[in-house]
Amino acid sequence: MDGRPLTIEHFNERFQRWSGADIVITKLELNDKDTTEMHLDHIAYGTDAARLDEYLPMHSLFLYGDGEAEIGPQQMEPLPAPYYEIPLQDTTQYLYSPEGFIVTTDRATYIIQKK
Repeated sequence: MDGRPLTIEHFNERFQRWSGADIVITKLELNDKDTTEMHLDHIAYGTDAARLDEYLPMHSLFLYGDGEAEIGPQQMEPLPAPYYEIPLQDTTQYLYSPEGFIVTTDRATYIIQKK
């Protein structure tokens, strides 16, 4: 899925319009692929300036809503929390295409599409 680059501000503006939609989040990390389906209630951002570990993100994108994560072939289980968290970095890239959004960090790529 090719996309057009966005600033974080333009990404936020476009993505906020998806509140109330059913979405699918595909996380690609190394040789792993995780899929989460959820009803997106709202979007928020968080900052953890007091983090003790460099591995923990300073900024995060929180997708709030009820959802399920795939735990095996055609096996889903409820999300452990009422949100899905995407860690953000200064180097995070945001893309938009007619199929959805792509958020790429140093550790993973997140593809967010309407269901």
